[in-house]
Amino acid sequence: MSKSKILVGLVLALYLFFIIFEISEEFNIAFLLDSVLIPVITAFYIILCKRKNIYFLLFLICYSVSEIMGVVTHYILYYNVPIANRSIYYEYDYYIGSALYIIGYALLFFKVIKEISLKYVLRNFKIHLIVLSALNIYLIYVLQFIVKSELEYKFQYHTELIYNIVTLMLLSGALLTYFYRDNKKSLYQFIGALFIVFSEVLDIAYNYIDQRALLNIIGTTLALCAFYFFYQQALLKHSAKVDNEQFALMNDSSFS
Repeated sequence: MSKSKILVGLVLALYLFFIIFEISEEFNIAFLLDSVLIPVITAFYIILCKRKNIYFLLFLICYSVSEIMGVVTHYILYYNVPIANRSIYYEYDYYIGSALYIIGYALLFFKVIKEISLKYVLRNFKIHLIVLSALNIYLIYVLQFIVKSELEYKFQYHTELIYNIVTLMLLSGALLTYFYRDNKKSLYQFIGALFIVFSEVLDIAYNYIDQRALLNIIGTTLALCAFYFFYQQALLKHSAKVDNEQFALMNDSSFS
């Protein structure tokens, strides 16, 4: 059996058990299984992928460390710290974990935009940029309105604001890269970014509106789909033809 099939089988098994325990309201076990999915994918990326992209690798590591840290914090506090004294520890876990996610998404964003000529984008995609900017501003406003009603920590609003800005920048960058490259790799990047943003929106709904098991399951499913497409695009090289104008701009740009 190939290593890739082992990876798929292990991830699917963890995912199915997560759904079972989430539906059965065994939330501690479901939380554990949910949190080890991405670290498992990260481990297999490190083992299986010969040509590793440093930005993508660091993104996976940041995301995985945040997930693992959340599990460790939860179980240490659950079994060793009285409920009344847990708040400060969860606050530190929230800030550090969120910072790791933000750094991870920022690294992935830089990976995406390094694959395009910013001069060409600014010259030829003006309408796209205006529409994307307007849409992002609206989405950030809506998400922050939801978050504002359920704040627990002092700097939570600002942390969520930075978090949402970075994730939407990733989506916008991936979409522009797809317009620019128009190949399979850029398509996978865009689909992955789209799934991750949908997953984050559902995560906000789960944390700030209604903690229903279905929301958590759908959010995890979308995140898993996102990482599948991110993983697949990491195995590909850009193959689209680039016209002479783009080629010249790419050579002149320090971001290409």
